[in-house]
Amino acid sequence: MLEKEVINFERTIIVGIITQNQSEEKLNEYLDELEFLTYTAGGEVIKRFSQKLERPNPKTFLGTGKIDEIHLYIKENNISTVIFDDELSPSQQKNISKILDCKILDRTHLILDIFAQRAETSYARTQVELAQCQYLLPRLSGMWTHLERQKGGIGLRGPGETEIETDRRIVRDRIALLKEKIRTIDKQMSVQRSNRGAMVRVALVGYTNVGKSTLMNVISKSEVFVENKLFATLDTTVRKVVIKNLPFLLSDTVGFIRKLPTQLVESFKSTLDEVREADLLLHVVDISHPDFEEHIQSVNQILQDIKSYGKPTIMVFNKIDAYKHLQIEADDLITEKTTKHYTLEEWKATWMSNVGEKNALFISATNKENFEEFREKVYEAVREIHITRFPYNKFLYPDYKDVIEE
Repeated sequence: MLEKEVINFERTIIVGIITQNQSEEKLNEYLDELEFLTYTAGGEVIKRFSQKLERPNPKTFLGTGKIDEIHLYIKENNISTVIFDDELSPSQQKNISKILDCKILDRTHLILDIFAQRAETSYARTQVELAQCQYLLPRLSGMWTHLERQKGGIGLRGPGETEIETDRRIVRDRIALLKEKIRTIDKQMSVQRSNRGAMVRVALVGYTNVGKSTLMNVISKSEVFVENKLFATLDTTVRKVVIKNLPFLLSDTVGFIRKLPTQLVESFKSTLDEVREADLLLHVVDISHPDFEEHIQSVNQILQDIKSYGKPTIMVFNKIDAYKHLQIEADDLITEKTTKHYTLEEWKATWMSNVGEKNALFISATNKENFEEFREKVYEAVREIHITRFPYNKFLYPDYKDVIEE
């Protein structure tokens, strides 16, 4: 008889602050996401703490009273990890660790940890390790107190290198080595990309956990790993796809997230080359998520950072089967109608109509809802790019409705 596997989740609390730039409602949205990140990394959130501050305390991020309250809660409830929603400075992390006497992580460290768990290929592991080393370098002194002592012993007295300096040098050397390794793999990958010929390249982009890999599996009939967790896809997958008789290359890329660590954007630049070199972007959006508009802004911002904003783009609003809107009773004269009360039809009449009829799709990748319309729009967009590139091939690829599938 098979024994049931027992997964031990780390008992965790999450912490955030309400500032002039971040309202309580916005903080709750971020903490919801942080809780999902914690679950993805293998933690169970027992409680949330928040505090109103004009600006974070430069020493301990939070006020002393709130730190004492958290310290007491940790002692009484056997908490092993405290996760902060914002990136902590090395000195803040060091000071908080001394007071709370438990594992202290911030959002960046947590995302790096998830990436480390998810990295399957040698290339992904190299990229993640580089990001981790860059994050770790300024924080070495706070991680091990023995590193602050100077080496001693026969022949080692007098001015010399302290252990922390040695460790910093080792990490710097490691960073240089990893960067060199990534440069070598980048060359190999650029050769691979150039060997793919002049086929039209289409890239799936979007926030994490919006259904890009599910869509990839449905359209390319492949078996890319899918899971309802954040950052299930880390390695870029490229597949040749044929709609009717028109072939093109489709790539599934790493998902984006709000407050994405800069170290990750830097080290994953090469993975994002698939996006940079794509001729057409399919921007997948989880329309059932209450903050999907903010997700779109976050993705557009990262596309701007990697100089890919402004490419031909089709907005694919996925998970319409899971979309639910709040309803106002007919006799309710108090509740004010907001975007959370919009039906799908009402959404289509908002800014989504400005995207253009050709550039907006509403589908369900899981249920294959409106999938024929999706195939047609992608076919027409790819065909347009192909004909621009090879005008003499025009007769090979007629209009979608005129193509007879064998």
